[in-house]
This record gives sequence, C-alpha cells and structure tokens, in this order.
Amino acid sequence: MAILLGNWRQSGSRHGAADLAAAVELLVLDGRLPLGTKLPAERELADALEVSRTLIGAALDKLRADGLVASRRGAGSWIASPGGRGRDAILPTGEDLIDLAQACPPAVAGLVPAVDAARKALVDHLGENGYQVRGLRILRERIARRYTERGLPTNAEQVMVTNGAHHAFVQVLRMLAGPGDRVLVEQPTYPNSLEAIGAAHAIPVPVPLDPATGWDIVGIEAALRQSAPRLAYFVADFQNPTGLRMDADSRQRLATALNRARTPAIVDETLVELDLEGDPADGPPPLGAYLGDLGITIGSASKSHWAGLRLGWIRASEDVIGRLIAARFAVDLGSPVFEQLVLAELLDDGGAALAHRRQEALALRDALTGALNWYCPEWTFTVPRGGLSLWCRLPEPMSTRLAVAAAGHGVQVAPGSRFGVHGGLERWLRLPYALPSDRLFEAVRRLGTAAASVAATPATAAPATVQVI
Repeated sequence: MAILLGNWRQSGSRHGAADLAAAVELLVLDGRLPLGTKLPAERELADALEVSRTLIGAALDKLRADGLVASRRGAGSWIASPGGRGRDAILPTGEDLIDLAQACPPAVAGLVPAVDAARKALVDHLGENGYQVRGLRILRERIARRYTERGLPTNAEQVMVTNGAHHAFVQVLRMLAGPGDRVLVEQPTYPNSLEAIGAAHAIPVPVPLDPATGWDIVGIEAALRQSAPRLAYFVADFQNPTGLRMDADSRQRLATALNRARTPAIVDETLVELDLEGDPADGPPPLGAYLGDLGITIGSASKSHWAGLRLGWIRASEDVIGRLIAARFAVDLGSPVFEQLVLAELLDDGGAALAHRRQEALALRDALTGALNWYCPEWTFTVPRGGLSLWCRLPEPMSTRLAVAAAGHGVQVAPGSRFGVHGGLERWLRLPYALPSDRLFEAVRRLGTAAASVAATPATAAPATVQVI
C-alpha cells in the first residue's frame, strides 16, 4: 500500500487526511486498487506511511463517506464501489462465494487516463454516423503494428474489430462451417468454443493435448486425413486451460499439415500478451505467420486490458476480411466507437499497461501455486510460463464431485468435463489466478477442505451450470 501511494502528500498542503484520501481514490479509479481489496489495519498503515493513526482514521472516514471504502467490525476495511453500492460478492467474510470459474482480471492500470484521452478524441467522430463495421482505422493500425512486431506483417486492411474474441470466433465459424461440418479442436479446449460449434450444428473432432508433452502433431495429421475437417481451432499461446505454449518447430509442422490438407485454421491469441517470463515479441512467431491465407487469427483486449471494453479483432487476408464484413451485417453493424478509442490509447502507451499486467499476473500465479502446495500437496501441475490459469491433476477422478462439494464451501469452479468434447477429464481442474492473492489462498483452503470431504465418495449430484471464461 505504501509503495502504491508513493509521495502522496500535496506540496505545501496541511490537509494530510484529505491528501491521503485523494491518493487512495486515484488508485481506485486507475484500477490499481481493485474493488474488494482488503486494506491494512489502521495502526499498520500508519506505521508504513510514518503518520499518526489519527490521520489514517480521518482519511478512512472521508473515503467511507464517499463510498470508496466499506468497513465492518471484525472484518476490517476494503475497497468498495465509488458510488457507494459495494459488492456483496466480494465482502471479506468467510461465507461469500469465490468465483474460480472465470479467468477475468480487473481493469488494467491506466484505463482512466485512456478514457480521458478518448473523450477528447471522440469529438472528431461525433459528426459521423457511428457505424464502424470494419473498426476505427487508428485502432486497426495499432493492432496491425503489434502483429508486425511479433513477426506477422500486417496492415490495417487485414484487421476487423469485433465485440470480443468469442464474437470473432463465431463470425468466422458461421462463414466457414455449417451443419454437419467437422471442426478440429484440441482436447481439452475452451468450453465456449465447443458451445459455439454445437450451436452451429457442426461436429467437433477432438485431438488429445498432453499436458506434459504438448500437441500431438502426428495425431493431428491423422485426424486431418481421416476426418477431413472443414475448419480447425487452436490456442497455440498459453492454451486455455493447460497454459501450454507451442514451440516454433511444432508450429511449422502443424502449419505444414494444415496447408497440405487445405484446412483453414482459427488461431486464438486471447492470452498471447500474458507472457509472464518475457515480451511476446521475443517468443515464437505467431502460428498465423506459418499458415498464409489459411490462417485466421483472433485476439481480444479482455485478458490484456479489460473485459468491460468488449473488444476483439480478426486478422486475416484482405479477401477473408472482405467476406467477413459482408457477412457481418446479418449479425451486427460494428463495435462501439468510444471503447475503440479507449483501446487505441491503451495500445499506444509504449507497453506500460501490459508490463504492469504481466507483473500482477506473475505475482498471482506464484501465490496460487504456493497456496496449492500448502493446502493441496497431492495435486500436481506444471507452472505455465503465461496465461491466467493452472491445469491441476487431481489425485483421483473426482473433478465433478469436487465442483459440487466446492459450491457448498463457497467456491465456484468448473469441472474438467466442461473442457472436453464428450466430457471426461475427471482427474483435472482449471484454477485461474485472476483474483487478489488473499482470495486465492482462501479459495484453495476451501477447495482442500472440499476435496477431503469427497475423496473416495460417490457423486450424489451434478454441478450447477457455471459461466466459464
């Protein structure tokens, strides 16, 4: 807290409590103190900031009056919503629900300044009709620039802005596959993609992905020959849920197989910017760089910046983008202009926001692995180099039973079966590290208790349907 506040005193000011309250408010509005963050005790904070406890109390009183801080006897104080509405789902009590079904971090630091800059830039667009089917050119240019930096030369005409990566996936799926067509997918894979394939009345064809050895290129080649899929879907960078990253040699071999079969591939790069051990520009080239016109890459700002922006994109050949634009009119008429301006500002900050996001995710990854080693020592996992989740192997096939029991202990998790084409994966559980570290520790403690209660016990109920993100 002291490090975040830095030099919080206003030069020459004698209103220490007001200065401190203003500094905390700025941290909240800038996203560096997420809603639900538990604050230190007054005496501890006073010692860290080298001020009186009276000053700390006065600052907290002002923050409570403004609705930025909520307190309860015995539970301490925590960050609430600026409007004073609070968030019951994250109150620091022992009975609230901790959601581990969604790998969704809060807004990245720097969002509020980007909103302010976008507000000024919006004036230049108010004389237009607001329909941007392809997307704002300034945003498309900055997305294209990032692809070029990573080794996939791209211009703005090869990019279309969408309402998130899932929207992008559905758009491409609708255009390239129809009822009865086969779609090659990894097993395990992202559940919402399987839902979309089913909704299109297409048939998912799974190819096993080994958490230890990675992609089975020989198996993929066999599936391409035997099933003749109309389309393929891969998450090559920090795969959801396993966290694996495909090496350059495997990308080349996979692309050769897909090109030989003339099978278009959707490459999901939603998590590519969350490289926790380096800059993605220094990693292997994008899979799309090996695929030529058969590669259709989708991306998103949801994990890298904030899901609330609801923006994603498609990178493909100009011909494919043209076809997607023509087909889009049947679904929607474009993405919001203001949010596109905000994202354009975030992508032009020299990488500061992404660097901060990676640091946060790295600390949370280490916190989650530490909690699992302490509370669930029998669970095994490979620490991923990036992404937002651990893919944990359980000591016995109990993922569904554990999901049922965990709900009774105040933790919501998605069983491993949600990530499989035909269920199964009962020895596996995905655990995201997108919540504050204290919430992760508490969640794992509860999971350990739930796991002990279901070990060697037959299932008695099915888990409720949860939204997996």
